[in-house]
Order: sequence, then C-alpha cells, then structure tokens
Amino acid sequence: MEYTLKHIIHGGNLPVAICYPQAGQTIYAESGAMGWMSPNMQMETSAGGVGKAFSRLLTSESMFLNYYTPQNGPGLLAIPTNFPGSILSIEMDGTRGFVLQKSSFLAATVGVEHELYLQKKLGAGFFGGEGFILQRFFGRGTLLVEIDGSAWSYYLQPGEEMIIDTGYMAMMDDTCKMDIRQVAGLKNKLLGGEGFFNTVVTGPGNVTIQSHPISAIAASLTFK
Repeated sequence: MEYTLKHIIHGGNLPVAICYPQAGQTIYAESGAMGWMSPNMQMETSAGGVGKAFSRLLTSESMFLNYYTPQNGPGLLAIPTNFPGSILSIEMDGTRGFVLQKSSFLAATVGVEHELYLQKKLGAGFFGGEGFILQRFFGRGTLLVEIDGSAWSYYLQPGEEMIIDTGYMAMMDDTCKMDIRQVAGLKNKLLGGEGFFNTVVTGPGNVTIQSHPISAIAASLTFK
C-alpha cells in the first residue's frame, strides 16, 4: 500500500489541496468536499458503520465519507478549504497521534484512522472552547488539516504549559494534555474581554495554534 500522497497546496489564504493519487491509492474526505477531479476518479460513499457515522456527527463533520480511487492510472482530486485559512499536510508513520479541533479534517489516505477523543475532565469539555469531543487521528499515511487563518506550532517540554484563548487551539500531539483555567480576578473576567476561561495545554508534545478561529470572527461580526 502506498502511504504517502503526492499533493500540492495552492491559493495563499484561500487554499486548495490538489492531490495526485497513484492507481489504487484511496483518499477519503467529507461528503461534498471535492472541488474538481479527473474523470478516472471513482467515488464511493460510505458511513463506515453506525457508530463511526454518529461519532463524526458529534464532531460537526458529515455523517458520510467519500472515498476516491483512480482507475487505470494516476488521478487528480482537488479539495478546497471551507473558510479562509491554510492547509497543514502531515505525514504519519504510525508512531504519533494527533488530536484535532472539530471541523478541521480535510482529507486523508486510507491507512490514517480516526476516532472520538473525549476530554477526561468535564471542565475542559464544557468551558475550554474546543468542545467536549475532539478527534484523534493515528496510523500511517497523509493527513490534510484545515486551519482557520495561519498556524504556529510550539513544542512543549514535559510539564511545560501554553495558555490559549478559547477556540485558538487547532491541534496537539496526543501526548499533550488539555484542561481549562479560570481567568484570575473578577474585573479581568468581566472587563478583560477574554471570557472566564482559557485553554491550557501541557506537554510533552507539539501544540498548533490558529490565528483566526471561525468562532472569534463570528462573534466579532455579531457585535458590530
């Protein structure tokens, strides 16, 4: 099985991933994600079972996935983002797993598996901004991730923390831990504009932060 997907990312802050799968290599993405493709791409729609379909629904993803496989030679499949931002390409070798925010999955090759990632602490789920249910990806292959705005990654040493405003945590290694922490001081809570809680990610591992989460932009438009 070919694990690495040949692809390029075009478009600046309105990006599209143009993928060139080899014959027999399968890419899966959410239903409706395809922008354009070569005529030899065969599409199959599958829910992958009731349990997996329900889990995707909980993470704000489509209940169904489309599987694209080129026939009689290499193919072309273009997948644009749903929001201005960027696309991260991750080559997974089976030794690391990643935890992603909701609605960030763009596409992956077969061999990359995903499952629900439940916050062990209820507070992190209800107040942390990323929601109670995240997604964990593992396995081997190419994973394409949609980021709102630009992305910055930091490596956290064991026990090292990063405090992140609500919604800005895009992705972290599954070796990291996520919790919430109250903003100190009543005046800071009420007048500081940062809300009552922040997300705290603790190493070891990488954490990726996005610059313009959809939730923050929606909130700014609502109050204007």
